[in-house]
Amino acid sequence: MDNNKKELKIELTPDVATGAYSNLAVIAHSAQEFYLDFVAVAPNMPQAKVVSRIIMTPENAKNLLFALRDNVAKYESTFGEITRKQPKNGGELPNPFQA
Repeated sequence: MDNNKKELKIELTPDVATGAYSNLAVIAHSAQEFYLDFVAVAPNMPQAKVVSRIIMTPENAKNLLFALRDNVAKYESTFGEITRKQPKNGGELPNPFQA
């Protein structure tokens, strides 16, 4: 066991614990950071609001990628495969995650 490891205490305040709903994420990057804008898009609205912006180092962005991949796999092993739903009648929202 590594005796140099220290416990990190993380505080989750009530105002942050309520969370912010997002149904779209827009990702950009510079040489030094990744920018993740979480957006709340409503149907038939000409504008959408960024509800949160997270700025991360490239290393932490990659750590997030692996953590999300691991958590999606755990979720799917418990609840079944997550299927992507395609909108009907061509009302497609932009998907920044689609390659």
